[in-house]
Amino acid sequence: MRLPCAGRPLWLTGHSNLSRLKNSERRRQGAFRKRFSPLACGKTPFAFFPRGVCRTVRRLSSPYRTRSAQVLDLKVLQKNPEVVAAALAKRHSPLSMGTFEELDNKRRELLAQVEALKAERNRASGEVARLKRAGENADAFIASLSDLSARISALDSATDAVKTDLMNWMLTVPNIPDASVPDGVDENDNVELHRWGTPRAFDFPVKNHWDLSNANGGLDFERGAKLAGSRFTVSWGWAARLERALVNFYLDFHREQGRTEILPPLMVNRKTMQGTGQLPKFEEDLFKIPDWEYYLIPTAEVPVTNLHADEILDEEELPKRYCAQTPCFRSEAGSAGKDTRGYIRQHQFTKVEMVYLTRPDESFTYLEEMRRSAETLLERLELPYRTITLCAGDMGFSACKTYDVEVWLPGQQTYREISSCSNCIDFQARRANIRFRPKGGKPEFVHTLNGSGLPTGRSLVALMENYQQRDGSIVVPKALVPYMGGQEVIEPGK
Repeated sequence: MRLPCAGRPLWLTGHSNLSRLKNSERRRQGAFRKRFSPLACGKTPFAFFPRGVCRTVRRLSSPYRTRSAQVLDLKVLQKNPEVVAAALAKRHSPLSMGTFEELDNKRRELLAQVEALKAERNRASGEVARLKRAGENADAFIASLSDLSARISALDSATDAVKTDLMNWMLTVPNIPDASVPDGVDENDNVELHRWGTPRAFDFPVKNHWDLSNANGGLDFERGAKLAGSRFTVSWGWAARLERALVNFYLDFHREQGRTEILPPLMVNRKTMQGTGQLPKFEEDLFKIPDWEYYLIPTAEVPVTNLHADEILDEEELPKRYCAQTPCFRSEAGSAGKDTRGYIRQHQFTKVEMVYLTRPDESFTYLEEMRRSAETLLERLELPYRTITLCAGDMGFSACKTYDVEVWLPGQQTYREISSCSNCIDFQARRANIRFRPKGGKPEFVHTLNGSGLPTGRSLVALMENYQQRDGSIVVPKALVPYMGGQEVIEPGK
């Protein structure tokens, strides 16, 4: 969806449910948490695990793993701020590196003060011990220890607040665009790569899909609004069957291409949403279930990408090539007044998604494969399309490079997006802590990719408008006839 590299996961927090571990393992883990907890070792949210800890984390089952988003590489932000500043400028982002530098400098200053006070406290403790051994009065040093501890506690609180502000800022920083991404502000600056197919020349007035639906009774916008509100639709008869046929057609294609089909949960927690970049920046675009702290997924990209969160994969396991068909739920908060009629922009729609986890040196090759799969589906349905490269200003938050495939809609006399294929490089992998271990090497972050393959709603719209006939009937594409039980034409009112 639209929406550089060494690192380690963050500290391991404690878990109360240790009953599944043997006694020796419980003792070992207890000692581990005590030694390496944030308070015990003074780790910042950007600190690395001590050597060998990653192997310990890998052995633990999922209830004992934890993660915290690493977002962009901190070393890049600190040592090469001009790289991030240039990326923000290319994306026309309002964020300023000045904010990061101010917070990071404040964090460093506070940490230096804390370390200085701790050193002073250590010296005072040593003096107390020396005086007591000598049988002398140590009351003055004991009083100073109490004062030092209070000052250290206050500075620790201030440091934690600055760390939180810094991490919250970093979570809003978008991915760095690839060098091949064209400059530009919005969709008007996107670059067309190629077109396929010639739009059909009609010898009768062309209808929009909502007018065709009124004649054929397939899409019921009024009852959808009655049941749930605007941007909801009820599909009847042939329309429901045709969407189901599209799902099966798409999934069969992906299986032929060697992708593993996944049926994930439709609700996920906050960490999962944060892993793929929806949170915290785009919370208003999501449907949330407050009492449970669950979110309805806006795309299968979210749960499928996070399947391997907090895992270290073997290099031989890559690439992971998945596909998933799910309902998707979006509030369309920023789309007021856009596509208010018809089936183009809905709060709920069905989509088949492709998700890849790859080695870093292979991700752009697999981006081309993913794009080509989306195009091939449209070619098999004989629907004209064009493919464009999104400019930096129009690209999604998590993407490093994105192709949009747009299908021709004769009722609107324009191309509309039907697939968006993105390479997120290590951006999501850092947030979700998804790594692999190269042969003989240290763990590295995988690269993640996602792409639509395809949404059934917009596919249905394209089929209705491109295959409409003078009498209002709709021809079923040859590729879908077997999935429609041999039906070749959808007759008006039937």
